[in-house]
Amino acid sequence: MQAMTLKKSGHNKFAGYSYFELGDFLPVINDLFKAKGLCSVVSYTADLATLRVIDVDDGTSIEFTSPMGSAALKGCHEVQNIGAVETYQRRYLYVTALEIVEHDALDAVVGDPKQAEKLKAVDPVINKRQVAAIRETLELVGIAEPALLAKTKTDSVEAIKAADFERAMNWINRHADKEAS
Repeated sequence: MQAMTLKKSGHNKFAGYSYFELGDFLPVINDLFKAKGLCSVVSYTADLATLRVIDVDDGTSIEFTSPMGSAALKGCHEVQNIGAVETYQRRYLYVTALEIVEHDALDAVVGDPKQAEKLKAVDPVINKRQVAAIRETLELVGIAEPALLAKTKTDSVEAIKAADFERAMNWINRHADKEAS
């Protein structure tokens, strides 16, 4: 996959970055897995999303897991919110399993003076798009939400002050770099 040029069709309008949607890489993964004799199975419990990659010849497997999140999309039924969570979970499980790297989420919002000015003009706490950007970035780099909450001294991502958004994103970036070293 690393030798292939995949197009990012997802776009975060608020933060101004592109990202891979499932449809951008899953067909390629399915073809590669078929050629290599692998099969993938995604499953969910109330607490955990799991991607199991199975060698169809000998039955051995490896599992990748992620804690389940939640969604509260405006104007959607509960089942639509569940579907949104499952879609994101699948995406992040494959990103983890195949080490698909997407730095744009961090690079797009961290250190951008225009974003900093936008943040000063909003309510005292971050807005829903910023909440989503933080949660997406935390999942992308594999940092648990409680670690950020301890750093920002807040009870939830929604309680992070607008003035602290850039600082929170910088912390995530630095923490991810330390983990990678």
